[in-house]
Amino acid sequence: MELYQRFLTEKVDAKGLLTGIDFHAPDNFNFGFDVVDYYGTEEPERRAMIWVSSEGEERIFTFGEMMRKSAQAANYLKALGISKGDRVLLVLRRHWEFWPIIVALHKLGAICIPATDQLKEKDFVYRFNAAGVKAIICTTTGTVIEEAESAAEKCPQVTVKVSAVSERAGWHFYNAECEGYPEVYERPTDGSAPMRDEIMLMYFTSGTTAYPKIAAHEHTYALAHFLTAKWWHNVRKDGIHFTVAETGWGKAVWGKLYGQWLCGACVFTYDFERFDQEKLLGMIEKYRITTFCAPPTIYRFMIKADLSKHDLSSLEYITTAGEAVNPEVFNQLKAATGHSLMEGFGQTETTLTVANLKGMTPKPGSMGKPTPIYKLKLVSADGSDTPMGEPGEICIDISEGRPYGLFREYYGDSESTHRAMHDGLYHTGDMAYSDEDGYLFFVGRTDDIIKSSGYRIGPFEIESVLMEHPAVLECAVTGVPDPTRGQVVKATIVLVKGYEASEELKKEIQTFVKNLTAPYKYPRVIEFAEELPKTISGKIRRTELRK
Repeated sequence: MELYQRFLTEKVDAKGLLTGIDFHAPDNFNFGFDVVDYYGTEEPERRAMIWVSSEGEERIFTFGEMMRKSAQAANYLKALGISKGDRVLLVLRRHWEFWPIIVALHKLGAICIPATDQLKEKDFVYRFNAAGVKAIICTTTGTVIEEAESAAEKCPQVTVKVSAVSERAGWHFYNAECEGYPEVYERPTDGSAPMRDEIMLMYFTSGTTAYPKIAAHEHTYALAHFLTAKWWHNVRKDGIHFTVAETGWGKAVWGKLYGQWLCGACVFTYDFERFDQEKLLGMIEKYRITTFCAPPTIYRFMIKADLSKHDLSSLEYITTAGEAVNPEVFNQLKAATGHSLMEGFGQTETTLTVANLKGMTPKPGSMGKPTPIYKLKLVSADGSDTPMGEPGEICIDISEGRPYGLFREYYGDSESTHRAMHDGLYHTGDMAYSDEDGYLFFVGRTDDIIKSSGYRIGPFEIESVLMEHPAVLECAVTGVPDPTRGQVVKATIVLVKGYEASEELKKEIQTFVKNLTAPYKYPRVIEFAEELPKTISGKIRRTELRK
């Protein structure tokens, strides 16, 4: 029996396609004790992670070592005063310390809040106060610890400060102090053990239109990522999975922790400081990566590189999420690698919601079909189901209770929780339409839809056409006011090196779009820019462009 079969049952049809998952986790399910310590005891020499620093230093961690290091970390953090229910902010980039520390916090029942090292002082102040953070564990790489320190001085509830990687005056030093603590931490039997329905993890949302909200997840969230790892990433025990994500974002636990370790697979972590496509491709080649997941932006850079210089023959499966994939990227990648890019969709608030799962035939430009964990509806503004081919808001049916993987609430914000969860539905705020085969195609956020001369135009379909033009590196489509049409389409474009902005190029691009899609969709306004405004998670701030 595989470990995951203790907690869930898969349902598979005659064609080998997943049709459902029944979860049956015990009341005290805990990822640290029930997954990490299981493998650490039963298969202690099984590889859990290969970690490579930006300088090329390599470390291989077994599950036995992760069990011991997470036990040490739990004992250490407990000695510092961290206990069940305390909120702990983790700013650890891709440093190996993130893994034993987050597992330790799960064992303690403390609530971990991963965050990016791109935060500034005001970002930390907001997060410290909004989540009631008691402790911060922070990298010393770059200047982020100075920003965090300045913020902590304004937030007296932050009483525990721990640095990782190197020492800092006034902070505990994890790498030195933790070593002296016992390598055993047993599940408590006095009634204080964390329970499956208690909050385990919180993430601040991207905040594209307002201050970030706090999506709170329970311990069962980890189990729902079994679908992510086995049926989307297609990991296997003797393979090596590489998800390119910094630990401050939800995508890291999607691809570098929960589902992969539940399946007993090894994860690969490249702790780079600045993205370099050649070095990244070199890592895939050197370590014989079998399954790979990255955001579309990285794939766009990859197809601009000379892939023939690298031996990528170890790759068996490639996936993507984070933003919609333009068909041009899908087609070029297929031509270069021979693999179809299997797109998926989810949010900070969910696990994998829509996807091209293992065994499915992907359609270029489609997110795939609803995953078996969630019952989805496409809903119009009046609450009715939208017919095939018409865009509607992606909603999750919660009329019979929240499915595994869906967040519990926006922590400390009942108003936002109610706005998102009402009338038996969780409203994602994302728009899509379905085709005759049930595949979903992303349209945009509900507030991104452009209404021009009676037409409803989704920005993504125009962006997909624009991306096929050789001059376009990145683009974003928004609506701008027009006295005659209400709104017209505007494209903000970042050009590929070697192209120069000009009126002639604008006209060329407009004609290009007219020839490839309905003429009413072409961008009547084009603006060239050096870069696009983005959130710290890398998502385009269309609200800023609209302003």
